[in-house]
Amino acid sequence: MLTILEKQGFRAAAEELRTAQPNLSVQARQFQENASVRLFRKIKGGRIRATDTGIAFKVLARFLLETRDDVLDALIAIERGEVNSVRFGSTPLVDQALFRTFCDLHKEMLPVCPVRPTHGDAMHLAEEVVTGTVDAAFVTLPLHHPDLRIEELRRDRLVVCLRRDDPMAAKASLQPSDLQGNLAVLYHPQRHPDAHKRLVELLREAGIEIEACSWASQPSEMQTLVKEGHGLALIREGTSLHEELTTRPIVGVDWTVDTAVIFHKTRHPKTVPILLKRLIRQLPANSKETPLSRASTSVQASFLTTKRPSQRTKDNAAQMTLIG
Repeated sequence: MLTILEKQGFRAAAEELRTAQPNLSVQARQFQENASVRLFRKIKGGRIRATDTGIAFKVLARFLLETRDDVLDALIAIERGEVNSVRFGSTPLVDQALFRTFCDLHKEMLPVCPVRPTHGDAMHLAEEVVTGTVDAAFVTLPLHHPDLRIEELRRDRLVVCLRRDDPMAAKASLQPSDLQGNLAVLYHPQRHPDAHKRLVELLREAGIEIEACSWASQPSEMQTLVKEGHGLALIREGTSLHEELTTRPIVGVDWTVDTAVIFHKTRHPKTVPILLKRLIRQLPANSKETPLSRASTSVQASFLTTKRPSQRTKDNAAQMTLIG
């Protein structure tokens, strides 16, 4: 049916599939009768025109075919005993609820297979994925390695973390200028050098220069430093906060922390791709600004280090993206 709709006719479809046109006609009629749907209408010249249902069928059928291949690969690997245990990694800045869901989905799919979570920095986990020590990892971008595949999952807005008793907490939102001299708690550069470099670039573009600051190795450490009065921090929106702290958005910018799953291009458990598709289906529809169906790609510098096309907020301020 998919080939018939794509070729817009039985003759072209029969030639593509190297079969007889009457055979396709019988199959198409039986399929539509059994499913009680009408996927196309015949028009002049022996051609067909897809109905609304037929248009939807083309999209969904392609998805089913892609999923079918991943499902069969996973089942064959399981039958052969190739998936005996898996090790999944996560970096500190990743939403741990998302990571736990990924691990739980694998346990649900294959209960007898132990899932061994591990945590580390992005670059360290990337090397472990390349060597096969870790099967897949949740990381924040950017990341560069020719042997890795990447599935971008989510973009979370960065917001300012500050004390509730800070005078700036009286504002509904902060201006970029409010960060100058006050943004003094940052994630340690050595934990993710590329992300730190990109953050510094974006801050400078907004007119913010980083002066003396405190470094933190964990999100919880960043909150502790803010709570103790060492300055403001940028954190992922939705992060659980100490009761003494609050967050405020920044007017005129669109800085995000981007989460992705990485795994080896060829050497990965065959359960990972189908598991990833299941996870993506559970994500909110607005969790990314770009279609998830286009997320799978090799890691390329041009994708990870450039800004998205600038947009305009109501006050016409330029928006930027922190990919890190």
